[in-house]
Amino acid sequence: MFVRTPAARTVAALAAAALAALLLAGCGQDDDPSVATPSTAPTSAAPSSATPTAPTPTATSTPSASASTTAVDQQITVTIVKKRVDPPTGRVTVSKGQLVRITVTSDVADELHVHGYDLGARLPAGTPGSVEFRADKTGLFEVETHESELVLFQLVVR
Repeated sequence: MFVRTPAARTVAALAAAALAALLLAGCGQDDDPSVATPSTAPTSAAPSSATPTAPTPTATSTPSASASTTAVDQQITVTIVKKRVDPPTGRVTVSKGQLVRITVTSDVADELHVHGYDLGARLPAGTPGSVEFRADKTGLFEVETHESELVLFQLVVR
């Protein structure tokens, strides 16, 4: 039979609470069900109308819908090559309620994560990965990669 003193039970309860807090605080678990595996069909990219000196990721409004893609209000496309983010890190502003699609292509395997929305996608090397969501929370949200720890851009939802 196992008998504990009240002090031992308190220490065990505090240790369990601390462990639970650490697990909940982590932002990148490999078994996170919100991390989607990218589809095999590439998604449409934003038109190349941005100049090379564009300070924010490419975002297009009201793209034309095709039979193979869902109409989105904002398409944001980012490419990562040799730990360089293109377009360079900046802010992208969307309106609350818009349907947003973020597509990232990386030259190395990684994981995309949208903070605040707790969304993610696996990024196999050279294959686009996408997350699509309704921007229903206002604020400033960091969009990053987990393995290479690159900030891709900050999403501003107003």
